[in-house]
Amino acid sequence: MSEMRSEAGVGGQPAAPPDPVPGSPEDPLTDALALARGAARAGVGLKLLGGLAVRVICPDYPPRLRRDQDIDFACLSRERKKVAAHLEAAGCVPDRRFNNLNGDRQMYFTAPSGRPIDVMVDRLTMCHTLDLRPAFGRLPHTVDAADLLLSKLQIVELNEKDARDIVQLLSCLPVAPAGPGPAAGGPVIDAGRFCSVLGGDWGWWRTVTANLDRLPVLLAERSHLAQPGMAFDPAEQAARLRRLADEAPKSVKWKMRASVGEKVRWYELPEEVAH
Repeated sequence: MSEMRSEAGVGGQPAAPPDPVPGSPEDPLTDALALARGAARAGVGLKLLGGLAVRVICPDYPPRLRRDQDIDFACLSRERKKVAAHLEAAGCVPDRRFNNLNGDRQMYFTAPSGRPIDVMVDRLTMCHTLDLRPAFGRLPHTVDAADLLLSKLQIVELNEKDARDIVQLLSCLPVAPAGPGPAAGGPVIDAGRFCSVLGGDWGWWRTVTANLDRLPVLLAERSHLAQPGMAFDPAEQAARLRRLADEAPKSVKWKMRASVGEKVRWYELPEEVAH
């Protein structure tokens, strides 16, 4: 009987298809990595963002798989035309109207598999604005690990998948100074990059530190977010980043905004851009 209910779904509706097998054609990372690796071979600056990028730089962590997951990329404005040409040559279909109107900050394509592709240009704008340019070239297929972590920690209203991505990054990567060039020794959460973003903007500092403070509670309430046997304790890593956030030199802009505090909202509530 249970098998019959599983096939029929709730209320007689067809059951949702099962999550894809890692590395299968249905796995969104298969699409994403093919495009990212092709771009790297062609010398085109196209880097993965989001949960798929987390999977790339934390390959030992059990993956969070969703069949309907979009592919998020980033590129630099100076390479926007090359990126668009590369994606089209790879069989991706552009939304020309959207790209003509918004291409200076975001582009939209559909992969040959039908999967949506968003390409952020120079910056990721959500609750805060993260300038991706300073550390863009550090990793071959993804944005910098510190930027990837910040892209998750900037979210004021964390959902479970973003919390899991934060825990995954903190469980797998050391907090350490980054080298001057491409990360030959593997990705790290660059303490300098982290501090420069938080020390330059009080709003960033306020949101990120609130999420770091919240993490031990989330781990206690939702133990499934963490995995045993990982290289680092995510709660300890969060505590270290919290100390770094407090110790980071603060800009004049930071201090002026701090004097206003929470009397004025310090973040945006992002809306989905219609394609």
